[in-house]
Amino acid sequence: MMKGKLSTMKMSFPRKEETEQELYHVIHKLPSGDSPYVRAKHLQLVEKDPEGAIVLFWKAINCGDRVDSALKDMALVMKQQDRAEEAIEAIKSFRQLCSKQTQESLDNVLIDLYKKCGKLEEQIEMLKQKLRMIYQGEAFNGKPTKTARSHGRKFQVTIKQETSRILGNLGWAYMQQKNYPAAEVVYRKAQEIDPDANKACNLSLCLSKQERYPEAKHILDEILQGKLIGSDDLKSINRAKELLKELEPWQFVPSPLLCAEISLEDAFLEGLDQLISKRTQFRSRRLPIFEEISANRDQLAC
Repeated sequence: MMKGKLSTMKMSFPRKEETEQELYHVIHKLPSGDSPYVRAKHLQLVEKDPEGAIVLFWKAINCGDRVDSALKDMALVMKQQDRAEEAIEAIKSFRQLCSKQTQESLDNVLIDLYKKCGKLEEQIEMLKQKLRMIYQGEAFNGKPTKTARSHGRKFQVTIKQETSRILGNLGWAYMQQKNYPAAEVVYRKAQEIDPDANKACNLSLCLSKQERYPEAKHILDEILQGKLIGSDDLKSINRAKELLKELEPWQFVPSPLLCAEISLEDAFLEGLDQLISKRTQFRSRRLPIFEEISANRDQLAC
């Protein structure tokens, strides 16, 4: 009886070839199998053949093989190959084939692609759409946090952190349009929600572009004095020092009276003033993301 059990146990051990194959997939971070998507990942990650990988990603999408991952991976490879506009069209054409859980990450990919192409209007609209989702309690698929990856490490992102990040990106997009009053409003709201030194540097730059040098210098001084989150980050410190050096010729020039209006024509900016951190309380607690635009006009207008 014992002999039969030992025999059965011996037969259940994996073969050497199977073990080596599994180890191969783990080392190269490849999914198992021999489908078009798996072969595409092999070309992308092992053989370093992006064009061949794109062809097989297309094939995977067309035959319904891991469409969610195939579409995202193909778009990212296209972006690396300076084919961002093709990637945008691909996402627009095939995203309806993807699951609901994937739509938010596809939006993130689209935002990066619009940024790569210099399509500021489209980028800004997508960022606003993500803010609407937060306002409506639809971000993170209704969960209070999401798992993100950076340099191979996983970490949790809260709704609060995500809102500040999106506002920071929106502020930078307005900066590229040279709409500095709008960028200032957005950066200040981002800092109210989840302040950090990097966005503070951007706010300072935004103020200096409006010739408000003393205000810009005050923010940089706070960074260098370690008063802001991330002030110990060497990159932020160096950037603050560079911006401060650029301000030196103007540090004794008084801030001018601004006779400008914030051209934020979007009605949602006036009403988007809720940020809820708990899944079951999306509309129970108000946090100021945006003030009334009219109040900002009063502050900035002569």
